[in-house]
Amino acid sequence: MLRPALIASYLYCCLRTGAAPWRYFQLNAPWFDAENRLFSKQRMDSSIPPEWRLRQLPLADAESWHRWPAFLKPEWGQNGRGIHIARDAGEYRRKREELLQARIPYLVQESAPGKREFELFYVRHAAEPARPAVLSLTETVNGNGDTWPIHSIFNQGTTYLDITHELSRGQLDSLWAMMERLGPFRIARIGLRSDSLQALLKGEFRIIEINLFVPLPLALLDGRKSLRERQRFIARSMAALAEATRALPPDQPRKPIFWPMLLLNTRL
Repeated sequence: MLRPALIASYLYCCLRTGAAPWRYFQLNAPWFDAENRLFSKQRMDSSIPPEWRLRQLPLADAESWHRWPAFLKPEWGQNGRGIHIARDAGEYRRKREELLQARIPYLVQESAPGKREFELFYVRHAAEPARPAVLSLTETVNGNGDTWPIHSIFNQGTTYLDITHELSRGQLDSLWAMMERLGPFRIARIGLRSDSLQALLKGEFRIIEINLFVPLPLALLDGRKSLRERQRFIARSMAALAEATRALPPDQPRKPIFWPMLLLNTRL
């Protein structure tokens, strides 16, 4: 029920502020690959500073691989859909041969070092784009004991813990300053892996993925949150999103995004 609540709140905020809700899909349009009609993981990879970047190649170009495990990921996907893991060369060859026949191109990505996985969600402030209007940090926890899980809202062993409240204002500012190096995305969810929260705050992490298309704020999936807390977060984040939509430059080139991305979802 979270997505309907988010959509309803966003539409209400757009109505109240005079924003055109259909322009939502243009928020991150500058990073949409119009030629291939998707938010390309390869293109996102090029925006990541080298010290945070994982080795990643088109699966068609990676006949062999030598570091295990490896993750085989669709060129675009969300919530862990379509991701496979190869733990050795034999498994890699078998899965590569199968996935080269898929209806969407695949990539191979090295596994990220670090013992803990985090998701950072933000909406950039419309009037002051150098700072976030909403910023939350959620830890993704695997309850199955798997060293290399594929975390997903569809994985019953995955749980989410909102740890934003554990950080000071200065720590949140430091985290935001690092995310600013990725690009001026208006809304995003960034997947990161690090050994600890302290290491993460020092910039010792790797980026697993950058999600720019309808990213769900995973803080809402924290089972410890009350209904009232969820409602407050939804209202605040959707108000910020409506303001960001209203502030879109009128001269920004419009790209057809919704239908191509919807079609990609059906191919996963």
